[in-house]
Amino acid sequence: MPAQHRVSARIGAIAESATLAVDAKAKALKAAGRPVIGFGAGEPDFPTPDYIVEAAVAACREPRWHRYTPAGGLPELKEAVAAKTFRDSGYKVRPSQVLITNGGKQALYNGFAALLDPGDEVLLPAPYWTTYPESIALAGGTPVVVPTSPESGYRATVEQLEAARTPATKALVFVSPSNPTGAVYTPEDIATIGLWVITDEIYEHLVYGSAEFASMPVEVPDLAERCIVVNGVAKTYAMTGWRVGWLIGPDDIVKAATNLQSHATSNVANVSQVAALAAVSGDLAAVERMRIAFDRRRRRIVALLSAIPGVVCPEPEGAFYVYPSVEELLGLELRGQRPATSADLAALILDEAEVAVVPGEAFGTPGYLRLSYALGDADLEEGVGRLAALLAEAR
Repeated sequence: MPAQHRVSARIGAIAESATLAVDAKAKALKAAGRPVIGFGAGEPDFPTPDYIVEAAVAACREPRWHRYTPAGGLPELKEAVAAKTFRDSGYKVRPSQVLITNGGKQALYNGFAALLDPGDEVLLPAPYWTTYPESIALAGGTPVVVPTSPESGYRATVEQLEAARTPATKALVFVSPSNPTGAVYTPEDIATIGLWVITDEIYEHLVYGSAEFASMPVEVPDLAERCIVVNGVAKTYAMTGWRVGWLIGPDDIVKAATNLQSHATSNVANVSQVAALAAVSGDLAAVERMRIAFDRRRRRIVALLSAIPGVVCPEPEGAFYVYPSVEELLGLELRGQRPATSADLAALILDEAEVAVVPGEAFGTPGYLRLSYALGDADLEEGVGRLAALLAEAR
């Protein structure tokens, strides 16, 4: 059998996650003894709060958690997610509208798979998180990129979305706060456009300054029957490795997505679900402490990057990323090379400055770099300092 047929065309077309690839390379170099500082992965540097860890430890000793549980999630966790959703965003849902998933990525794929037929188009404002187009395509849909710009605060307008619509358009991916830009839509920005909406609220608690989080189905109640909300504990509670997310939607979509999960993975690991139950049932004191630290780092990294000639860094309003433009530096000579793309520049930065960043190509907008500021203050200062010293040599 020819080598090109060993992997299916559907799976062979999937690109590796650029953010995870950068993070893996940085960790491999660190393991080899190189002092690499990683700005690649969107992963809080804080430990998971103690009360959550203790709940998991206790669950490990409970024989009932050593067995299969419902594929759609522990009933008590689904109830707690429904209660937490109303507490934090004002969106009132029933536990039957909740599906507990293996992280936000599975929630996204399950939602797209339940919603899309081959040929359905999905509007995807860019810059976008690297997983969205792959998940849409894997589910049989076609991503339709809607470019945004720093001038609009990386926010797509209703006019742009309407211009991109065709008879095949089925849904819109709506993300606020955004990865990679940190853009936050105001409640006034959120308007009914007559489509299904998949809204990712994973960064709901990480907003800064005067920015406010607003949940789409709350601002546009008539949209609730055409809205899928994706969320999880990873970013809010520093639980990226625990792998617990959820999907909220109309009953028929949630039932279909649950059926899919029953064959794909069955239940999420019970110990992780019990940990997530403790997280969403508790108060937000630990979350607020982390948010304050992220806000401090946000302001500092913007100041440091903005001081580098050729780097233009808008101030993000949410999440924990900056997305500076490096277009002015492309093509200039740097350490004997002339990086023509932001991907070339990111590779050079890793090799020469031992700093890992993610190029804009991964997010649909070449000419940019994404840096996560979810890392320690000392590493942030050292890493951006190395970056500044290197880029100052560009001629």
